Amino acid sequence: MIAHVDVNSAYASFERVFNPALETVPLVVLSNNDGMVVAASKEAKRLGLDLGKPWFELRPDAARLGVVAVSSNYELYGDMSRRVMDVLERFTSDLDVYSIDEAFLTVDRRTSADPQAMAQLGHDITDALRRLLGVPVCVGIAPTRTLAKLANRAAKKIPTFGGVCVWPATDPQWRERLMRALPTSEVWGIASRLQQRLGGYGIMSVWDLATANPARLRRQFTVVVMRTALELRGVACIGPEEDRTGRKQQIIVSRSFAQKVTTVAVMRQALSIYAQQAASRLVKHHQVAHKITVFAGTSHHAQDRHHPTITVRLPFPTADPVELTRAAHRLLPQIMHGARYARAGLLLTDLTTAGQQRPLEIFASRHEDAGIATLIDQVHKHVGKDMLGLGYAGLRPGPAWQMKRPMLTRRATTHWAELTTVRA
Repeated sequence: MIAHVDVNSAYASFERVFNPALETVPLVVLSNNDGMVVAASKEAKRLGLDLGKPWFELRPDAARLGVVAVSSNYELYGDMSRRVMDVLERFTSDLDVYSIDEAFLTVDRRTSADPQAMAQLGHDITDALRRLLGVPVCVGIAPTRTLAKLANRAAKKIPTFGGVCVWPATDPQWRERLMRALPTSEVWGIASRLQQRLGGYGIMSVWDLATANPARLRRQFTVVVMRTALELRGVACIGPEEDRTGRKQQIIVSRSFAQKVTTVAVMRQALSIYAQQAASRLVKHHQVAHKITVFAGTSHHAQDRHHPTITVRLPFPTADPVELTRAAHRLLPQIMHGARYARAGLLLTDLTTAGQQRPLEIFASRHEDAGIATLIDQVHKHVGKDMLGLGYAGLRPGPAWQMKRPMLTRRATTHWAELTTVRA
């Protein structure tokens, strides 16, 4: 059996842990530069404050509706996610972290044979996370990952389950009615475009997909759709990611500027910071890059639109921030002084595992051998990203174009100056 654990309204729930006053108020978390809603509590969703809504449209009515908005606190969310996964590891020998707020747990054979034991496991998980971290979660338990996700949805939406739904323990007629009522878009991995294609073949509901001919699905769609249908029947076809090492196919670092960038000097600083961040991610995943694509762009609505880009083949596979910065700066001759650039970024591709290909000594990077990227990353983790930068990335004062988070809450688990104070 597979247990799927999902944090309820994760970003909002993480915010409430350190500010109990937000527990029952409509709470929305905003995107970079406070542009739009990226997370909302159930109270906010009841008011129609759905994801993707621009904040400038909601702001005039926020006070009247009692809505509280906060900037995205990525440092807090990442650390709280790590703590959630640490707790979940206590309940299984096989934990597959799927995203920042959800994971799959393999249920041991003895527990899988007893519906009551599975239900108790689910409640033990929800109780532990609420007691130890103050985080609400729901649990769905089923023979396959796709059904476990569906069971989790039932646990979240139907109060009688109490946050835990053991799919095999439910009434078969109830399961059929539920699957007939739900559209295919409720199935894990079925997006709107695929839903439309399925509808063209008369597959409208989850039940239609589960009972469709697998060979026909493979012929008319893909093997993935066929496996999804089999999973809905209880046949396990989708396992954890084959590569559980965290290796990436590509790494992208890109941000919209809070203030338009109009000079080459400021663009140089932005690209330097992005190259440093990209190097840190490579080191984290024990990878090196063979190729880098660097780009910038004005707003698509600007009259003088300009979107320069360049792809550079690196002289050797590397995670060296110095080498990546040099390559990123090759875009600068294309930057038009006076143009109002709204964003920039870089994309690392052709990634391989670090250490597989050792360059000849004359081509080796002394900065990479010295572990500069690792050192910078360690400093950032201890004292913050603003305290140390390489070259132009370390200029002070900090860049005005960086992401604005005026409603940022305390980073209560990662910054000494913002730790929570408890008074008896």
